[in-house]
Amino acid sequence: MGGQAERAYVLGIDSGGSGVRVALARAGARPEGGDGPAPGPTWSSPTPAVVGDRGIDADSLLARVVPAARALLDETGADGVAAVCVGAAGMATLGDDLRARLPEALARSFGARRLALAADGVTAYAGALGQRPGAVIAAGTGLIALGALPDDTGGAGGGWRRADGWGHLLGDCGGGAWIGRAGLEAAMRAYDGREGGSRPLLARLEAVFGPAGELPGKLYPRPDRPAVLASFAPEVGRCADRDPVADAILRDAARHIAQAAEAVCPAVEGGAVALTGGLFRMGGPLLAPLRAELATRLPHARVTEAAGDPLTGAVRLAAALATDSLRLPLDAALLSVVRGGPDDTTRQMGTDGPPSAPPEQSITPSD
Repeated sequence: MGGQAERAYVLGIDSGGSGVRVALARAGARPEGGDGPAPGPTWSSPTPAVVGDRGIDADSLLARVVPAARALLDETGADGVAAVCVGAAGMATLGDDLRARLPEALARSFGARRLALAADGVTAYAGALGQRPGAVIAAGTGLIALGALPDDTGGAGGGWRRADGWGHLLGDCGGGAWIGRAGLEAAMRAYDGREGGSRPLLARLEAVFGPAGELPGKLYPRPDRPAVLASFAPEVGRCADRDPVADAILRDAARHIAQAAEAVCPAVEGGAVALTGGLFRMGGPLLAPLRAELATRLPHARVTEAAGDPLTGAVRLAAALATDSLRLPLDAALLSVVRGGPDDTTRQMGTDGPPSAPPEQSITPSD
């Protein structure tokens, strides 16, 4: 790893349901105890990139990222960047326009000759665990579990393993929208006088949304229904210590989350399970049953808090790319690499052909 590469700047980009963030860092910066550089100067916007007929719209993302990155470069006095990592929710099947447009655009704007295109679950993994083997549970509005064996571990069955992240209609079990929907259902049961209802949750529903009978008319037309459902998850957490129905919802959520972790965590010595995302800020009502479930299902894994967030992960991946130290496995749907300038591009993927996996659900860890 050359000194010039270590001194170079790299750019990390995090695009998700809660907006777009950009950070600049030196590739060789290693904070004490860190696994790769932490983000330096940072810019953020609460407005997500546009999703249209071509998937995630490259023009809408570039319109935010390029001016922001130029401002960060001006702030540091740097001329350009050696590598860029773009982490985006839905990269697998919504990222065709990004894959077609970003390499040339970022090379021409910043001189970047190395680009990593990653699913948001991968940047969450890199932010939480760096390039160590283990599993990351990213939980915000949705939920995805991702496990990895880096290329230098030599374990059997290496590569990426994924569980859930299928969206609020088909999965995301135990995530924010799942908890919020279960809480609202219990509240509506109490409103109807049906078995399994919760009067405390009904009271919170009416405090947050107004009369219970009007909730369907407010909720169903909303284009952001998963986020609206997830906004009620903290109310379930607040009721759990005095309401057995709310407590049972969180215990069910903990069981679902632990099942996802069990499905992806590699059976290697020293493997870790990291928890990342805004849902875990709920604290004890969810974390206590979750830790108990993980201890039962994964007794040899070490449960830890995430070292960093998906933006940190994007910066770490860009730095690893710039310094030729990327060890996380390449995968057409989850992590691909483009090398070379706009006229001599070489693409690296874990499998041939375009990504074919189902779309990633946004994990919106900052929700």
